[in-house]
Amino acid sequence: MHIAELTALLHLASPALPIGAFSYSQGLEAAIEHGLIHDGDSARDWIASGLVDVLARGELPMLAHQLEHWRLHDEAALRSANDAYLASRESAELRRETEQMGWSLAQLCASLEWGDASRRATLAALKPIAQPTAFAFAAFAHDAAPEAVLAAYAFAWVENQAAAALKAVPLGQLAGQRIIVALREPIHAAVRRALDTSPERINTFAPQLGILSARHESQYSRLFRS
Repeated sequence: MHIAELTALLHLASPALPIGAFSYSQGLEAAIEHGLIHDGDSARDWIASGLVDVLARGELPMLAHQLEHWRLHDEAALRSANDAYLASRESAELRRETEQMGWSLAQLCASLEWGDASRRATLAALKPIAQPTAFAFAAFAHDAAPEAVLAAYAFAWVENQAAAALKAVPLGQLAGQRIIVALREPIHAAVRRALDTSPERINTFAPQLGILSARHESQYSRLFRS
């Protein structure tokens, strides 16, 4: 991997990227409210399940295919996949999250003039835009390899979930680091699985996550956005 590619992916995966990822818990806060998460081990198991059973089967494969669509600059395929992903969100909360983060990242890409002008025009025309579609554009603009892009995306998701657990369970810093270390190999497996997933095999079925996310919208006390 070239240094420029590595630094670009570190930038895109950084919690300092101004797209608001830190303000969402993706059902984790509701899982705490309902007693499914209560300590470091249960937080690790919840996050691992989200990575293996949700991200690896849906969001990561979609990201991989959107990377290819950006490479080909296939506007119809980009829009179709983007719309399908938005329609797959199982709660209003999850849909608002991906739309808000996607919009913020697309604005950042435009402001920093990443990529070529014709693809930036396509990016601007995708409204609303899902987070994986915008992330794929940013990664393609930096000529990053698909495997590395998916690994960066998955790591950023795991790190954000661990940070949410630190605040909401709450957990200590060491417990959060144990979660991240424990999920290194599952991230690798998730990336490999996603790269082998054809478009017709993408699956976003996660009823427990959808129910908890919907309940989070009216949860009495919340640290994270709904």
